[in-house]
Amino acid sequence: MSEDPCRLYLITPPVLPADFADQLAAALDAGDVACLQLRLKDAPADEVRRAIEALMPIAQARDVAFILNDDALLAAEMDCDGVHLGQGDGDHAGARMLLPGKILGITCHDSRHLAMKAGEMGADYVAFGAFFPTATKAAQHRAEVGLLEWWADVFTVPAVAIGGITAANCAPLVAAGADFLAVVGAVWNHPEGPAAGVRAMNAAIAATPREAPGGA
Repeated sequence: MSEDPCRLYLITPPVLPADFADQLAAALDAGDVACLQLRLKDAPADEVRRAIEALMPIAQARDVAFILNDDALLAAEMDCDGVHLGQGDGDHAGARMLLPGKILGITCHDSRHLAMKAGEMGADYVAFGAFFPTATKAAQHRAEVGLLEWWADVFTVPAVAIGGITAANCAPLVAAGADFLAVVGAVWNHPEGPAAGVRAMNAAIAATPREAPGGA
């Protein structure tokens, strides 16, 4: 199991409000965030480019890695810090070659086989989920906490847990060995605002001890 602390992996809301740049800056200034993933499903490429140009400097100025969802070619064109690909998002091996030295994350749902394949291919992290019900997207796969325990005990490639994660329910995922918790609503829909959402998530992570390898 990794001795490194679990960290927050922030994903943008499905639709960006007009003041999102200000919301993002406030959120990132509120506490530790490892990565920001820009996830604008079905948006035209020019709209995504404009969002990258507006948001990537905000993240990078705070040492937060800027990850683009779905599109390795556009990530390379815009010099993003990396790309996150689902199982249906193009050629994973080709993306690895296209983005040397950049972050490559791959969705592996609840599958040990897909995760091992991603690790062998050179992914920088694997994403497991959904762990809880989520309103952000239709979850066709449900992952169990034991999957994180198995991965953390056997492999060194970091694991991202995703799907309905909040400050109230994340403790078992942290204890099981998740390296990152990917969240959307827990931050952007927090009743006191995104900054409070980041603070709440970081407090919940910090309050949860990590298990020793093998669950001992």
